[in-house]
Amino acid sequence: MGVETEIKLRMPKRHLGPSSRLTVPGCKIGKRSESDLLSTYFDTPKHKLKRRGLLLRVRQTDGKHVQTIKKTSGARFGRGEWETEIAGRTPDLDEADGTPLERLASNKLRRKLKPIFETSVHRIIMPVRTKRSELELAIDRGRIVAAGHTGRIEEIELELKSGPASDLFRVAKVLERKLAAELCLRAKADLGYDLVKGKRAQAVFAEPIEFGKRMTAIEGFQTIARSALRHFSGNADAVRSLDPKGVHQMRVGLRRLRAAISLFSKALPETKAEEINTELRWLTNELARARELDVFLEEKIGPVAREITPRRGGKAIARQFAEKRTEALEQARRAVDSPRCRALLVDVLEWIEAQHGRTDAANSELGKFAAKLLDRRIRKAQKDAGKLQELTAPERHKFRIRMKKIRYAAEFFESLFPGKRDRKALALLSKHAKKIQDALGSLNDFVADRKMAAEAALKAPPQDRRARAYVSGIIVGREDEQARPLMQAAAKELRALRHLSALA
Repeated sequence: MGVETEIKLRMPKRHLGPSSRLTVPGCKIGKRSESDLLSTYFDTPKHKLKRRGLLLRVRQTDGKHVQTIKKTSGARFGRGEWETEIAGRTPDLDEADGTPLERLASNKLRRKLKPIFETSVHRIIMPVRTKRSELELAIDRGRIVAAGHTGRIEEIELELKSGPASDLFRVAKVLERKLAAELCLRAKADLGYDLVKGKRAQAVFAEPIEFGKRMTAIEGFQTIARSALRHFSGNADAVRSLDPKGVHQMRVGLRRLRAAISLFSKALPETKAEEINTELRWLTNELARARELDVFLEEKIGPVAREITPRRGGKAIARQFAEKRTEALEQARRAVDSPRCRALLVDVLEWIEAQHGRTDAANSELGKFAAKLLDRRIRKAQKDAGKLQELTAPERHKFRIRMKKIRYAAEFFESLFPGKRDRKALALLSKHAKKIQDALGSLNDFVADRKMAAEAALKAPPQDRRARAYVSGIIVGREDEQARPLMQAAAKELRALRHLSALA
């Protein structure tokens, strides 16, 4: 087995010109070589390999056929890869011994495997040498064809052959700054599967967390953090397409990473973690306005505008906030396309990969760390459960964030607790925490909704002012009616949380 330690970057088409112009300070770039690669990716009609986190490819180049099996789960850094030269264009599962595909390589799988999509790439390879390291820089230009759909491939792959990973990141940062290159944690295969489903630039959702055996706490953090980075960075294209769902999923990914940093705070170097968190908070805030306006428009204005008569006020206020949402989505797109965001992606990946067990907490066994963490946070929430009615709006907001972190922790660590009793406790914890979070979140939204409703009425043109004020009043009135039941629902879930037993 080989392990690829690589970084992939997407670049604007204008920068994928003659490779001879590429220069990296402190590096010597060697003679380039070129080749044409034709690759066929195989899977079952129901994409069994993809669902198991596996990739099976046969690549044709220089008259040879090379079969590649990859483990694809998690962020694209340090992936396991198994390559074998085979006789023809179709997979040879007899060569899957010793790979993750071995246990699936049945006669039934052989019969069901078929070509899913194909890539045709012209690759330019250049060796890159520093004082301490040897790297390989590959420029890929071509296309991917799947189910009658075609996508472009325009990217750079930077692979570490020998030396410290810090050199890999140093060169990647130079390319990011000089060529406006963007870290990409989605492989060509991800694009291929999207095309098979007819998807382009759609929202990407969180993937399941898979922990290895006998992981330490810091290794567990890295697994969660890579998944969260893949989640939020994978939604960049959806945000560029002004897709509100993409904005929402990017914010979810950012919150998951920030929650992981908080949950593992005892195992992480404090200073650098705070620097990273500051940048994550910046991007989260840049996306917030678009998300708030989308929810207000779809969940508050929309229903009222469809129900009331006359409809003039509803249509006018809906147009007003649709325009505001478009402006906010443009703001989100500018943030994602900014140099600050591009630098953030590389910095976050470098920081994740640089984590080591420097403290007792970092080196502790992950299962024990998770059990203690959940027990501590559950007990704290149980202790504060009776104070909900006394909390101010800012205090409720902080309490809601704490419940959100508990829910994320339950989701992150689910696979560590296979016992029936613990699984039941985690499911109940997640259910109660989500209901509390949702109820308090709605109450928190009401504050922002009131401001937006008042602004819509006060700044309306004279001909629509009364109509818009009428709609705004209905929205605020409905929220007032909902506030008391929401508080009661949150209190009910908190009472249930008091009786939840701790994990073993």
